[in-house]
Amino acid sequence: MSDSGPTFGAFNQGEVPTIACFNRAKTPLGVDLDALIAAMQVFVDHHVAPVWATPAKLVKSKGFLKGAWAMVFLDDADTAGALAYHDLTPDGLPESKVFVKTTLDNHDLVSVSASHELVEMLVDPAINLMTTGPDPKVIYAYESADPVEALSFPVNGIPMTDFVFPAYFEAFHKAGSAQFDQMKKVRKPFQILAGGYQIIFKNGKWSQVYGSAAKKKRFAREDRRGHRSEQRKRRDRIQANPKQIARG
Repeated sequence: MSDSGPTFGAFNQGEVPTIACFNRAKTPLGVDLDALIAAMQVFVDHHVAPVWATPAKLVKSKGFLKGAWAMVFLDDADTAGALAYHDLTPDGLPESKVFVKTTLDNHDLVSVSASHELVEMLVDPAINLMTTGPDPKVIYAYESADPVEALSFPVNGIPMTDFVFPAYFEAFHKAGSAQFDQMKKVRKPFQILAGGYQIIFKNGKWSQVYGSAAKKKRFAREDRRGHRSEQRKRRDRIQANPKQIARG
């Protein structure tokens, strides 16, 4: 039986990925891009990779690089050509989108949003990891920054997102028995802090649970197009189309 088309794996198995970081946003980032990339490299090398075993090399580029993952900065999901970036690079590899104007309109920092996307892409590049948890009727998405996304800590003087540790997704741990997040604010597995949320699959559909009523209201006002929470609901992920982007 022949395949009807190519099958793309959403990660480089056995390789340390290169992540091409490039800016297509007209809105100022609020931080120097070179300094941000340098801070995110330290974030990966000294914080994320030692915990999750997910090394990566970040490089500044003018666009997609052959064989590299990508992080692209865009104004918002309505930017001309933005949706043509789709979910994967032209090679079918992981791609993160940081919506600069949307982030700033939400009164968030671009550096925190970028590091949020980065750690979640490294931990779950194909956006398909899930696990059981405290509720036997629920499947929990392996999103490593969402439950603690309101918190940040400085790296090279630039705020980076807090993120959870593998023990967070291991329900057998007792409260206080392990480190569950980088900033040591989480006390037990699957705890959602007041400014965070968790994506779950229950009764045949994806939804969210929130750390507070205020977070639920804020989440409802956010433009979620292009975010991992929306990509997870879909069956297929589409490669970026450089020709379509150029026309935009």
